[in-house]
Order: sequence, then C-alpha cells, then structure tokens
Amino acid sequence: MTDFLPGVPGDAVLAALGRSPGNELASGKFDSPESSAALVANAFGWFLDRPRSMLPLPGVPMGLPEALEIEAELRFPWSGGRHPWLDAAITTPTTLVGIESRRYEPFRPGKANSFSEAFDSRDWGAGMRRYTAMRQALATGRQSYRCLDAVQLVKHAYALRTQSLKRGLGAVLVYLHAAPATWANGKPVSRDAIARHQAEIADFARAVKGDNVSFIALRWADLLADWAKIPAVAAHAAAISARFGPL
Repeated sequence: MTDFLPGVPGDAVLAALGRSPGNELASGKFDSPESSAALVANAFGWFLDRPRSMLPLPGVPMGLPEALEIEAELRFPWSGGRHPWLDAAITTPTTLVGIESRRYEPFRPGKANSFSEAFDSRDWGAGMRRYTAMRQALATGRQSYRCLDAVQLVKHAYALRTQSLKRGLGAVLVYLHAAPATWANGKPVSRDAIARHQAEIADFARAVKGDNVSFIALRWADLLADWAKIPAVAAHAAAISARFGPL
C-alpha cells in the first residue's frame, strides 16, 4: 500500500493519480525510491484541503493560493488528441500557475518528443511569439536540449495560455527541479549533467522571457527552505526532506 506523509489525504491523492494517464500506480513507478510523482504528490498533496496554508511560491508572481489540484489536465483549444497533464495547478485571484516537477528525469535519456500539425494550424498570438519561435526551432532541429524537456514545456505553456484566457487570469509555468548529488542506489549523478541542465534551463528562460506565460525555474531545495520558514508548514517540509533526501 502506498505510504503517504503525515497530513496528506491519501484517498484524494490516489483518486487524482488514478484520473491521470501516467499509470504511475499500476506500473509501480510511484513507489520507486526515485519517483518524481511521489515527491510532488506528497509535497503538494498536503495542501489539497488547505490551499490557503500555502504562501506564494518563492520568486513566482502569483498572489495567495485559493485552490490547488494535483495531476491537473489543462486542455489545448481543440477537442481531440492528447492534452497536457501538469503535476500541479494552483489558482489565485489573479493567476493560474502550472507546475512541472522534475527530479531525476533530466539526467536520464529518452526526452525525444514532437509537435503535431495542430500546433502549426493555430495562431497563438503575439503574446506567445517567443514560445512559438522556440517550438519552431525545436521542430526543425535548430534548437535542441539534452537534459531539458523543452518540447513538453512549450506544450504546457500553450495549454496554460488557453486555460488562463478562459478564466481571465494571468499564467505562470513553474519548472520545479532538483539537483540530486546521487541516485537512489548511492551512485553519483554526473556533475556535468547537473551543470548542463542548469545551463539549458537558463537558455530556455531567456528565450521565452516576455511572453504571456511567465516561465519561472525553481529548485526543490529552495522551495523546501521557504516552506521551512512557515510555522504551519515547517513540519511538512521537514518530512519531505526526511523521506526524499537532499533535492
């Protein structure tokens, strides 16, 4: 049976995971010691029934949270095909915040992805021209990243733009990432790969800066340090660190 951290509403988290297409539970991936899904579900699942206990994420222009969803589907402006599922979505009075969490994934191979023709047939507007330029560069091979899944980030940005417009809100895409020194088996994670990941994040952020979906990179370690300063959340932050180790 999946073991959640104290205060995490397990039934609600399991229901959310069961709705998503990631197959984290049935595949057994959720119980892996390197699971990113388990990290984000435990960390943000704690706030499902107390979203107002979460202050704005550090460095993220968002306002005070009013609602939180984990495993959130944010749809494109068309009905068919596959639509993005973000690890978490936070709604504030002014902003829709989408969170994409990464733990060990950037240091593994297999980030090849592509864009369907539907993206070319849509006018995403001048406010998304930088993301569109990034999409075109990725699609043609003029831009590539080894550690950063930029294709997925662009798709998430388009979906956030679509849903934020429907709700009359601003939009922020948060890339919540880790830089673990070792794998779960104790083997060191390549320092070169960690440095490359950081450089690629910075490059992507520069490329899309100024568009209608703000892109914010946030380290898990910095988020937990911020939560540790909040009396009502400090014990939860400590429990995350104890369960998942240095991030």
